[in-house]
Amino acid sequence: RPYLIDGDGIINLPQLGRIPVSGLTVERVEGLLVERMRAFVQRPQATVTIVQFRSEPVFFVGAFKAPGIYPLQGRRTLVEVLSTIGGLQPNASRRIKITRRKEMGSLPLPGAIESTDGKTTSAEISMGSLRENVNPAEDIALQPFDVISVERAEMVYVNGEIGKIGGFELGERESISVVQIISLAGGLSRDAMPAKARILRPVLNSSRRSEVPVDITRILAGKDNDFPLLPN
Repeated sequence: RPYLIDGDGIINLPQLGRIPVSGLTVERVEGLLVERMRAFVQRPQATVTIVQFRSEPVFFVGAFKAPGIYPLQGRRTLVEVLSTIGGLQPNASRRIKITRRKEMGSLPLPGAIESTDGKTTSAEISMGSLRENVNPAEDIALQPFDVISVERAEMVYVNGEIGKIGGFELGERESISVVQIISLAGGLSRDAMPAKARILRPVLNSSRRSEVPVDITRILAGKDNDFPLLPN
């Protein structure tokens, strides 16, 4: 008859007692049963069949092609589930965030941060390194109730006397330089005053922006270093 694997990953069987099976393959569980049964049977054989998975959810939120709640059946890695749901939308950020409940263990990722209430840990992963398998450890095994979220692509905005006014996506880049954004925007207009350009940069945890003067004339002449532009 069927036996339930409890929340601690243990099967309690008559005669054989409590057997920890969490994280084991079916073949390994069969081997454990054979070892236990040798106390009662001369040439024991064991066949294990999984008749039902307990379907615990993981949540994909934001700019995925198919966001939603997905059942986590068996051991599934982040890349496996991302492939199942079709990956990211074209305008999605190339950094995804994973949040895990504390009772499911801490995230095995460098830079994982605990929430202020101590109930979750979270970390960000670059889709570029994940896709190219730069760091295989980032392809973590998902746990029940993990939340995987992705925002829209972060933007840098250009306004004023320039070829094309508007927002430009950073994509997988952490930043883009002044010269790069001018090139993407079609260059400066004839009425532009490149020596008096300015960058408006958000001030953390406020609605204010700091003003950074930039002399594009000196940058283009190689007299000043190019300046990195950050999201927003």
